[in-house]
Amino acid sequence: MKATRDAYGDALLELGRKYKDVVALDADLAGSTKSVKFKEAFPERFFDMGIAEANMVDTSAGLALCGKRPYASSFAVFVTGRAFESVRQSIAYQKLPVVLCGSHGGINLGEDGGSHQAVLDISLMRTLPNMKLVVPADYNETYTAVLSTIKDDGPVYIRTSRAKSPVFTEGDFVFGRGRALRTGRDVTLVACGFLVWYALEAAKLLEKEGIDASVIDMATVKPIDEEMLYDFAKSTKKMVTIEEHTIFGGLGSAVAEFLSEHYPIKLKRIGIPDVFGESGTGDDLLCKFGFNAAGISNTVREWLKKN
Repeated sequence: MKATRDAYGDALLELGRKYKDVVALDADLAGSTKSVKFKEAFPERFFDMGIAEANMVDTSAGLALCGKRPYASSFAVFVTGRAFESVRQSIAYQKLPVVLCGSHGGINLGEDGGSHQAVLDISLMRTLPNMKLVVPADYNETYTAVLSTIKDDGPVYIRTSRAKSPVFTEGDFVFGRGRALRTGRDVTLVACGFLVWYALEAAKLLEKEGIDASVIDMATVKPIDEEMLYDFAKSTKKMVTIEEHTIFGGLGSAVAEFLSEHYPIKLKRIGIPDVFGESGTGDDLLCKFGFNAAGISNTVREWLKKN
């Protein structure tokens, strides 16, 4: 059980050791985002910008224009929301190699409540031209995703989580490629973030009821793996998306957009409805919104009965 935010901190530290042009910035949250590991090792290459995400993003752009490789982190709700204009104008518009890490994404943040829970960040970042968007499933996948960004020539947004979750992947991350973790004949579950684990557990529960489900880890939400979506849509004819994010504009929307134009099939989106998050333990909130294994399997079962 490890948090994906820890993987970001560890990978950033490794990049700092290998590449002298890597710099890190944070908005007074280094202990939470785990960029503090880089700060302690390379204080001369770390910049704490205070509670000023827009300023942090603009400074990152300036550093990139000077030949540095900036990695900037804060809570996901702030680096994508409060700093959106700076992300758009300074980084995405100029296609600069800046990596933004949105930590504490989703409702698993828990007791901090709706004001701090990022449930719109994927939607915001997905709309930006030139922006790649990654929501890794576990520690290993996050670690390799962060390492791979050093070879990219444009902006990347990586969403990490506060809660610890199972480590179950081999970490073989490739931008734009989904990973089929399970192959079935009846329905395909497409998930991102640590809900991939719950999708796998839900598939096991469904199997006991005679429902054979495929499971795809779609860590790269943009650019999404269209070839894999097409192949599994053609194979199972039914698809369910699962994300710890609003159902508007995120993974479910990306899948729906592709399928509607290339292979229209029945699609169910499991996500947060048109509401903000709320205060509660991370586990209780995941249960309330139906993101645990039982909740996912129940939703899929009932939907299949109707379709």
